[in-house]
Formats: sequence, C-alpha cells, structure tokens
Amino acid sequence: MTLKDLTVESKYSPEAKDTIWTVPNAISLMRIACIPFITVLVSQRHLVLSLLLILVSALSDGVDGYIARRFNQVSKAGQILDPIADRMLIFFTILALGVSHILPWWLLIVVGLRDLLMGGLIVVLAQYDYGPLPVHFAGKTGTALLMIGIPALIVADAWAGPEFRVLHLISLAVVLWGVVFYWYAGVLYLRQGISLMREEHDHE
Repeated sequence: MTLKDLTVESKYSPEAKDTIWTVPNAISLMRIACIPFITVLVSQRHLVLSLLLILVSALSDGVDGYIARRFNQVSKAGQILDPIADRMLIFFTILALGVSHILPWWLLIVVGLRDLLMGGLIVVLAQYDYGPLPVHFAGKTGTALLMIGIPALIVADAWAGPEFRVLHLISLAVVLWGVVFYWYAGVLYLRQGISLMREEHDHE
C-alpha cells in the first residue's frame, strides 16, 4: 500500500459518505455563521456575550463529531468543513482581540501565515487528487490550547482585579503554547505534503 493509499484511507474512512446535508455539517455551518457576531462583539468589547457565543461554538464542535460517529453521518464534506470552522473561529477571534488591544497584532500575523500556508498546501495537493491531510495530534493540541486560552483571555479582560491579571498572564502563555503547537503541526503537514508530491513525481 502506497503512502497515498494510507493517507486517503486514514482521512477518508469507509464510513465517510459523499454527502453534504447531514446534521453535523449543519452544526458546522451554524458555527461558521456565528463567527461574524463573535468578531464584532469582541472588537466592541461586549466580552461576556462574545464569551457565551465562543463557548457554545466550542461545545458544538464536540457535539457534531459525536453525532457524526454515533449516527453514521461522517461525510467527506464534514471532514473538510469542521477544521475550516475551527480555523476561522480562531483567526477572526484573534483578529477581534487585536482590534480591542487584548492581544498583540503580531500574534494574528503568525496564526494567519500558518493558515495561509496550510490553505496553499491543500490547493497544491488537490492537484494530485489528495484531500486534506489527516489531523495530527500536535494540531489538535494547538487548536485545543487556543480554544482554551482565547476565552480565558476574554474572561480576564472582562473583569478587574489582581486575580484576573494573573489569569491574563496564564491565558496568554496558553495561547502562545497553542501557537507553537499550531506551527509545529503545520511543519509536519508541510513535510508530509512534500513527501506525497515527491512520491507522485517518482511514479511518473
């Protein structure tokens, strides 16, 4: 079995269907639809309401995955849509936090460059009939840290007091570690993508 076969099999399992209209996909689309509201609320410093929407979005991320597996609604479209929703939520929330001066702008640039790199990799691999690469543990860890650290930063900035200043520092550290794992996973994906393309060229 070639590397391509392994990648396709691990990413597109036999349970994955060629369908779009499933409950998990509808939940992912609703999560994407919430992102503009979250961005505006955070940038205008309506932090409590934005925090509630972020928490609902984060919970829905687990719910759609459970429904997909439990009720055999795993789809190829969903395997693409779900990580897109996660990346959009992270990027635009960090953008709003930058606008509201809660996070530095360089952090937005670092995260944005990584997602731009991954987007380019997906486009290039599509020319070789590959779908998105299987999610790596480092990528899951980075996303999880960012999804924990960002709401914690909003909580820390929404209230005053020495304990919230401490929470701000801890949350910022969590976000920074999330970015480190985020980029580490990006490098792993890039190396895997290059290996796949080299294998394709060797077979030509």
